[in-house]
Amino acid sequence: MSTPAPGIYRTPEAHFEVLTNFPYAPHYRDWQGLRLAHYDEGPRDAPVALLMHGMPTWGYLYHAMIPPLLAAGYRIIAPDHAGFGRSDKPTDDNWYRISRHVEALRHLIETLDLKRITLFVQDWGGPIGLRQVVEMPERFERLAIMNTWLHHDGFFYNEGVRWWRDAAADPAQYGGDMPTGQIVAAGLGREGHDKEAVAAAYDAPFDGIESKAGARRFPFCLPFGDPELGDAALQARDYEALPKLAMPKHVLFGDADLTFTTDWGRQWAEQLGATFDIIPGAGHFCQEVAGADVVEAFLARRGQGEQI
Repeated sequence: MSTPAPGIYRTPEAHFEVLTNFPYAPHYRDWQGLRLAHYDEGPRDAPVALLMHGMPTWGYLYHAMIPPLLAAGYRIIAPDHAGFGRSDKPTDDNWYRISRHVEALRHLIETLDLKRITLFVQDWGGPIGLRQVVEMPERFERLAIMNTWLHHDGFFYNEGVRWWRDAAADPAQYGGDMPTGQIVAAGLGREGHDKEAVAAAYDAPFDGIESKAGARRFPFCLPFGDPELGDAALQARDYEALPKLAMPKHVLFGDADLTFTTDWGRQWAEQLGATFDIIPGAGHFCQEVAGADVVEAFLARRGQGEQI
């Protein structure tokens, strides 16, 4: 696919020249008229670490986790959702719904025939990625769950989450030219990071209002606001199904996240029969601010002597 169709924004590669710590070349595949990107590093016959981002981030979110995971013997697959990173970005907000992101990820897994997968999920990467585990459990062997959730009747959406959906749907607030980079920089938790550089990295994929349709749409899809767009019923099904799957599960939550709190993480870990680790001082985007700590905690739980 040489040029994008009308109604699709494709980020010029020059936008990504601001990055100094992400040397990974994108791989592309065609899906439903879109050119979608993913990053593929490490031996092709190694077990897979499938790294799922949410909003308003992209595969770059895992830049601090990729080197230690490669050193631990994994093949890295880090996709950019449609509307994010180096993937094509439909400019119609109404194009985006959770079921489309789920379909796109399944296409990637099946096209690359990924097996022996350890799945890392955070934010919207949770509902999108964990759906694959429930529907294709034979391809997965371990889960690492960070600061995310699955919708179900007992989940409490706090006032901050409800405000966020309203703000993201309001063109006078975040529903216009959403400040993607500032959102990530403000959600780090720990101090001592170059917030301007962080913001630049997450602004790089975008160029104004039209290109940010996917970022705007994710909060609009929160299931308490729109059960159909958010796949509420299927998320609830996945929530009930996951504990029954016989594979190691690890929950690792940054404790400075006001959206998906450690209390929720601990509760979910108990329900899953998972190990539970707190990543001190890390906010919602724990991979960005504490990626090395997340990998260290994960590998300790996995067992340093375990063969992968």
